[in-house]
Amino acid sequence: MKRRTAWGAVAMAGGLIVGTTAPALGADTGAPAVTAERPDPRQLAMTAADRAVADRPATFHRSPRDRFVRRGVHSGAGGLQHVAYERTYEGLPVRGGDFVVTTTGDGTVVGSSVNQSRPLSVSVTPAISADAAARTAQALLPKVDRTETPQLTVLAEGAGRLAYEVVVTGAKGERPSRLHVFVDARTGKVIESWDEVRDADDQSYYHGGQRTPVEVTTTLSSGRYSMRDPNRPGVSCANQSGTVYTNTDDSWGNGGGTDMHTACVDVMYAAAKEWDMLRSWLGRNGLNGSGGGWPMRVGLNQANAYWTGSYANFGRNSARTRQATPTDVVAHELGHGIFQYTPGGSGGSNEKGGLNESTGDIFGALTEWYINEPRVTEQISGTTAVVNHDPPDYLVGEEVDLVGQGPIRNMYRPSTLGDPDCYSSSVPRMEVHQAAGVQNHWFYLLAEGSNPNDPANGRPNSPTCNGSTVTGVGIQKAGLIFMETLNLKTSTWTHSLARRASLQAVLNLVRVGRATCTDFTRTRDAWNAVSVPAASGEPTTCTAVSPSADGTTRP
Repeated sequence: MKRRTAWGAVAMAGGLIVGTTAPALGADTGAPAVTAERPDPRQLAMTAADRAVADRPATFHRSPRDRFVRRGVHSGAGGLQHVAYERTYEGLPVRGGDFVVTTTGDGTVVGSSVNQSRPLSVSVTPAISADAAARTAQALLPKVDRTETPQLTVLAEGAGRLAYEVVVTGAKGERPSRLHVFVDARTGKVIESWDEVRDADDQSYYHGGQRTPVEVTTTLSSGRYSMRDPNRPGVSCANQSGTVYTNTDDSWGNGGGTDMHTACVDVMYAAAKEWDMLRSWLGRNGLNGSGGGWPMRVGLNQANAYWTGSYANFGRNSARTRQATPTDVVAHELGHGIFQYTPGGSGGSNEKGGLNESTGDIFGALTEWYINEPRVTEQISGTTAVVNHDPPDYLVGEEVDLVGQGPIRNMYRPSTLGDPDCYSSSVPRMEVHQAAGVQNHWFYLLAEGSNPNDPANGRPNSPTCNGSTVTGVGIQKAGLIFMETLNLKTSTWTHSLARRASLQAVLNLVRVGRATCTDFTRTRDAWNAVSVPAASGEPTTCTAVSPSADGTTRP
């Protein structure tokens, strides 16, 4: 017997596009079949979400000229399913019009994440030409290799704003760029832009060197081993041309800081551990959420590492003594991929870019704590030092010493490196790596609290912006809350919207028995402690749930 909710009956019918009669090109048409013996939770989620969207147009601010396209289901912890939708208006894509509907595993709709504030009503006739928009966009990139045809787009600002999205591929100095530029279709002015390229018996360098070999999984084919992980599809390590490294035997690296096989051992090991952490701690299937991962390259001749939108690339430190491949740097760059492969994608405002950078730092910390390497010391010329190990902490890049100044970010006190501890009106306009400080500080407070009193083991005290004392929920629970927050992400992401989504994420986790109302309070306390203001409509109360006879939970 199906349960009824405020959203209406859970039904086994519903189109992929609400308001049309057939799926659009690219719509998610590959849903698993439902059987009477074992209903597939993803199919139940899609059916229930489609019905909710059809029955409640006001909730999603639907106008008569809107179409909604279901773009997939992201499975979360405790059986939660997050059904992502995109919106078109008069056939044009709507940036900021996307939304997410969340269900439990039995198809009960428990909420939604919608950031558009009102129905759209805007002319779709531009006042400037596409060529003029392209020239404006090209001027933002020093070296232009290719410009894609400008696409008319509606921005979900108020009643709507017509713009051209222009994608320009080229370079900024030595760094590649794939720049998305939004040009106002009425005035010809640049509204905003964002870049897809995001900056940052095997012997590793960072995991014990020659003294403590680690194991990475490789592929044997035609008598040669290659740096492809057969258990984690898509994960590989290549040189700068994209050619995957091969070897006649399955022994890789010499433990040296300038050896490329050693660098591959480091990135493959870190990627595998991040994959395993996502599965065992956060309930995510692979790096991309669908059982897959991404290629990596080493040997970049820059003091840098970056995510291109399809692969991660790793350079070396400025002293040229070691590669930029410690756990937190590798997991950071792959964390950009996770951000991209959750609802709402990675494109958007400068403020969203700061949240994206923080996301990389958070996944770096989560992976380090999941591996939990020991703090090994030994005497070198009478001085005690940590040698070739990467123990967990909340610093970013301290082992690689990228530019000769130690860590590049500090999560428990960002201001020690010039980044903001607290949110202010200037944060949305800051350089994105600097702006990462606010969400990083929130995550540390959520995980460890303000007074863990354990600096020797990577957990120093962390002053709050409002003078409060915050109690943490633990690194694993904090990661679970953060992952479920990303599963509610939309294209127009801000600190306040992340706060609102995180509180809804905790409520969703409470619903499936993976969190408590205490976690809700501590999540809110951590946001208050970094001065992020409440968003309109955010949850303010939490009601405990109890198990029911069918194994689900009810208030």
